[in-house]
Amino acid sequence: MPHACRLALAALLIAPVASTARAEDLGRLSRNPLQAESIANPYGAGSPYAPRGLNNPYSLYGSPYSPYSATNPYATDAPRLYDSQGTYRGRLSANPYDPESVSNPYGRYGSPYSPDSIHNPYGAGSPYRHDSPNNPYGEGWRIEGQRR
Repeated sequence: MPHACRLALAALLIAPVASTARAEDLGRLSRNPLQAESIANPYGAGSPYAPRGLNNPYSLYGSPYSPYSATNPYATDAPRLYDSQGTYRGRLSANPYDPESVSNPYGRYGSPYSPDSIHNPYGAGSPYRHDSPNNPYGEGWRIEGQRR
């Protein structure tokens, strides 16, 4: 009987893991228009016709009405940003009230005075960093969408 209890407990612990959100690669936040994965490239990830594109107003991540969209000012689960080291850099969101949004001027990832902000030219947003989204020749940050 104790073995059956352990199996039941293991099943209960594994069940929430199986129903978690899955990550989708949405490209890179970069000003480099020559990089195929950059959302600045109108023929690559930045195409307005890309089915999962941030620049497609009819896609899940580009619609102004989707809770997963970067352009919805009331989005609750906007795409996440990660630098080349895998460090979380906030949410790519137009929501100025989300504490993790890059559009929140008082938040950690949106304030021009925070070292972790994309808007700080002397910190994470420096145009001289190889992985900065503000470097026109750089690789930018990975954009990851999460859908349940």
